[in-house]
Amino acid sequence: MKIFYFIPLIFLTACSTAPKLTLRPQQPPPPPGDNSAVRYPEVVRAYHLGRYVDPNDDLVMHQEHVVYRVEQNTRWNFHSDKTDFSAVPVARDAAFSPVPVNDAILAEVNSQRLATVQIMMQARILSAALTQFQNALQQAKTNFQETAGLRVTVNAMKLRLDALETAQTQPPMRPISTTNEPADSLSP
Repeated sequence: MKIFYFIPLIFLTACSTAPKLTLRPQQPPPPPGDNSAVRYPEVVRAYHLGRYVDPNDDLVMHQEHVVYRVEQNTRWNFHSDKTDFSAVPVARDAAFSPVPVNDAILAEVNSQRLATVQIMMQARILSAALTQFQNALQQAKTNFQETAGLRVTVNAMKLRLDALETAQTQPPMRPISTTNEPADSLSP
């Protein structure tokens, strides 16, 4: 019975702390700017649909409603308009600024052009030499294959010649008679 006395105490302690609600002022959204010079806006189209049965579930029917579809996402505007960009300060990139011209720079550029032409000519000469080397290598491979074939043929001929020479040095063998008669040296 004493346990029941503790239950209201538990509820009282749970209710004793009230949550503190803090309100923070919201910052106003940034003013809408016209970015049409930088990006094209997205194209959103609204489609009015009547009542229809859900194609995924025959037990579900949709009421009339509007479906919004993004037809075209935003994309960058690559058309330059000098009047729109004149108000916006843009840091110049060295790659797009005109090249400063003086005699030292022109002399260096001309020497680089001359060096480039010489390198290109040497590359062509090396390419021609490489082509000749590849042709000579292919010819050497062909010659090696033909030489190997000729060696095999010469070795086969040597073996035949040796066999013929050994056959000539051996005494001739008497022909084997197919009959029981004695061999007659005068018979035809």
